[in-house]
Amino acid sequence: MTDQALVIGDTGGIGVAIRSELEARGYRVTGLSRSRDGFDICDEDSIAAGLGALSAPFDLIFVASGQLGTPEKTLAQLGAQEMAAQFRVNAMGPALVLKHARRLLPRDRTARFSVLSARVGSIGDNRLGGWYSYRTAKAALNQLIHGASVELARSHPRLVVACLHPGTVDTPFTADYPRDKLPPAQAARHLLDVLEGLSPAQTGGFYDYAGKDIPW
Repeated sequence: MTDQALVIGDTGGIGVAIRSELEARGYRVTGLSRSRDGFDICDEDSIAAGLGALSAPFDLIFVASGQLGTPEKTLAQLGAQEMAAQFRVNAMGPALVLKHARRLLPRDRTARFSVLSARVGSIGDNRLGGWYSYRTAKAALNQLIHGASVELARSHPRLVVACLHPGTVDTPFTADYPRDKLPPAQAARHLLDVLEGLSPAQTGGFYDYAGKDIPW
């Protein structure tokens, strides 16, 4: 039987590459995106309707949505509007996807659910400061997903839930970021290698694109 995969945000920079790599690995892929399907990760009604229209169990669900916004360099630049926007896109949205995707995840076999996090969301690894809203939203995402993994381990004992850091990927998301960047196809291969290599005993973890644990 062909494995089924669902990619949320499959028209974005990383999402396109994740979908393509999954298809190359033999998955039958379903995608949902705002630009093509009107799937709004910031609107729970939209999430519930989009996922509610799906019926097949999915062996792998990958949430590739995210937003960088305008990272603050100082506290003086911190504002409530940007903080709230970052939380809606980067923490609340993926968590609500998991809430409504529970019924789509099989209980009788191994399944995987992953979200794109970021190393800058690590509190233990933060030695530069700044980027307040984005960092905080990703830290909140990590807590939400980790907490959900504890609950879901009771009902879905073979489920792997993971927060994944892709590295700095060459997409419009990082267009103004002055660093060496990974091609999206390469990042997708790394992320899926890591995700497919995790066991249920490792559910709830925070991993980079090389499979290494990132401190919370």
